[in-house]
Amino acid sequence: MHVGSGEPLLLLHPFTTSHDVWAEVVPTLAREFEVVAATLPGHWGGSPLARGDVSLTAYADGVEALLDELGWETAHIAGNSIGGWLAFEMARRGRARSVTAIAPAGAWTRWSRNQVEIGLRFLAIYPFALLGHALGEHVTRLGPVTSAALKIVSHRPGRVSPERADNFLRASTHCASFFPFLISELRHGKVVDVAGLDREVPIRLVLCEHDHILPVSRFGQPYVDALPDADHVMLEDVGHIPMFEAPDLVADVILEHVRAHATSRIHADTA
Repeated sequence: MHVGSGEPLLLLHPFTTSHDVWAEVVPTLAREFEVVAATLPGHWGGSPLARGDVSLTAYADGVEALLDELGWETAHIAGNSIGGWLAFEMARRGRARSVTAIAPAGAWTRWSRNQVEIGLRFLAIYPFALLGHALGEHVTRLGPVTSAALKIVSHRPGRVSPERADNFLRASTHCASFFPFLISELRHGKVVDVAGLDREVPIRLVLCEHDHILPVSRFGQPYVDALPDADHVMLEDVGHIPMFEAPDLVADVILEHVRAHATSRIHADTA
């Protein structure tokens, strides 16, 4: 999804989903910026990962290759969950003008309780993927399955549009790197070191009040502590993927931060 004009803004989605999670946010952002909502390698609609390399580093290399392909030396980057984690990594690699990290993953160390717990949480989603592989397109017609899957990532599933819900299931059931990535990260994974990153790149850390996958007290607070100079925002009454429940609110949160740090705005303010 590539629309709009202006400074570049890259959107990165959560694990097992696709660029479609941003569908109701992009039109607002594209009024002011050139927006690309990317699909990560190894995900539904994304490029294949290199054989045998299913890791956060491989995902990050794929994102960096996309930036090169677009001709964007740097971009404003907004990401949700693993997308937020990758946004931090792009900042670490010097590719981010600003970062908006929404419920970012990665607040754990190897073999910690948090790491094992998040692995188990995602494994709980795996049966939906298997069911989807077995039933194909028919899985989107099973209301109880859709509702159960959405409850994992949304505080109020009833707010999620039917199209977003169907594509969420399709993406989850067509994520080729689902199980290999979980195993790889549990065995070899390490978090992006974000300490001091907020002094180098403008960061907005956005946490979600009813995040059932990455509860704020366990998985958000470590980022709050590690990024004291970041702008901290709490989104109330939403779950782990807030774009599903409150796309206008998410668009506003991203826009406010990117506007404040857009090069054109800085030049205008200093003229």
